Amino acid sequence: MDKPVFELNRVSFGYQTGEPLFRDLSLKVRRGEKVALLGANGSGKSTLLKILCGLLFVKSGEFKAFGQSITEGVLENDEQAKAYHRRVGFVFQNPEVQLFTTRVWDEIAFGPLQLGLGMKEVETRVNDVLQMLGIDHLQDRSPYRLSGGEKKRVAVASVLALNPEVLILDEPASGLDPKTQRWLVGLLQELGRRGRTILLASHNLDLVHAIADRVLILSEDHQLVYDGPATEALEDRELLMAVNLVDEFYHSHGEGIHSHRYTHG
Repeated sequence: MDKPVFELNRVSFGYQTGEPLFRDLSLKVRRGEKVALLGANGSGKSTLLKILCGLLFVKSGEFKAFGQSITEGVLENDEQAKAYHRRVGFVFQNPEVQLFTTRVWDEIAFGPLQLGLGMKEVETRVNDVLQMLGIDHLQDRSPYRLSGGEKKRVAVASVLALNPEVLILDEPASGLDPKTQRWLVGLLQELGRRGRTILLASHNLDLVHAIADRVLILSEDHQLVYDGPATEALEDRELLMAVNLVDEFYHSHGEGIHSHRYTHG
C-alpha cells in the first residue's frame, strides 16, 4: 500500500498569543482520497489546512508528507520548498489573498515561473488551464476588476497550473453564486475521478456530499471527534448538532409542532 500523502502523529499546535489549539492530533490521508474537514468557526479547520500546506508548523509531534518529515527548517530550504509546493496546492477562502498581479495571465503564470519551469512549459500550462476553466477570455483583464466568481476561478487556475498532486481548498464555495458553485463541484468531481487527492474545509454540507468520500470533524474544543465515511457523517444529525454544524428549532403551525434544520454557513 502507498505511504500516506499526509501523516500527523500526536501533533500539537498553538498560536503564541493563546492556548494550544491541537493536542495529540493524529490522522492520515492517502493518495486519491477526497476528504472534507468539517467544524464550526474557530474549531481549527483553516489552521489544520495551513499545517498540511506547510504554511504553519507543529509545536510537537510529527507531520510527514510523502514520507518526509516536514518542519520549518526543511521548508526554509528553497529547493525543498519548491518541491513541496509543486506537489501541494492551496486555494485560500478569500481569492483576493492570492491575487496580486495586474493581469490574469500573469497571475496564473507566476507559480510555474517560481518553480523554475521554462517559458514554453509555462505558456502551455497557463493556456491549458485558461481553456479548461473557461476563462481564456479573461486573460488580459486585471484580477481586481473581476466578479467574485471569476476571481475564484483565477485563484483555482493559478494553483492548477502547478499541476499539484494534492489540492487543498479552504471554504471553496464561500461567497459564490449558485452557478459558480455548480462549476466548482463539477471541477472537483472531475479532478477526483482523475485520481487527484482533494482536501477541503467547508460549512456547505451539500458540497461535502457531492465531493467527499471521507469526513473529518473537529469539535469546538479542537478535538477530532469523527473520522469516517462521508455518508454516515452527513446522516448523523445528533453529531452535526453536537459540533454546531446544524441547528434545529421548533415552531407551531396551527395545532402541530414543526421542525426546521439549518446549516450554518
